[in-house]
Amino acid sequence: MELTDPVKAVLQHKSSDVWSVGPDASVYEAIEMMSEKHIGALLVISEGRLVGAISERDYARKVILLGKSSRKTPVREIMASPVISVRPDATVEECMREMTDNRIRHLPVVDGQSVLGVVSIGDLVKWIISAHEQTIRDLHSYITGRYPG
Repeated sequence: MELTDPVKAVLQHKSSDVWSVGPDASVYEAIEMMSEKHIGALLVISEGRLVGAISERDYARKVILLGKSSRKTPVREIMASPVISVRPDATVEECMREMTDNRIRHLPVVDGQSVLGVVSIGDLVKWIISAHEQTIRDLHSYITGRYPG
C-alpha cells in the first residue's frame, strides 16, 4: 500500500455499495438514508448520470441555518454540482490533494459515465496508515536481519 497506488485499489478493499438519491427527493429522505446507511454523503443521480452530491454539511448549512423545511426542500436545491470526482487511475495522493484543496470529505470515482464507488477521507487515511505500518514492519525486519531481500 503506497501513496502512489491508484484509488481503484482502495475501492477493492471496501464495500462496493454506492448510495444515491434522485434530485427530486426531499432533503429529509436523503438525510434519512444517510442515517440508515451510516454514511455522511449521497450521490445525486438522474437518468443514470451523476448530477450532484449531498452531504450532512450541505444539510446543516443550506437547510437548518437558512430555516428551510427538510421535508419540503428538494435535494436539487442544496446539492453540490458539478461534482468533483476522480478517475480510477488517480493516485491516493492525488485524491487526498483534491479533497484537501476543495474541502470535501467524499470523492466519487468515475470512469466515463459510470460511478465505480466513493472514497471518503477516512478510507484514504486508513490506506495511508496501512502503508506506513507496512514500511515500519519492513524497516524493523531489515534492522533485525530478517528482511527477505
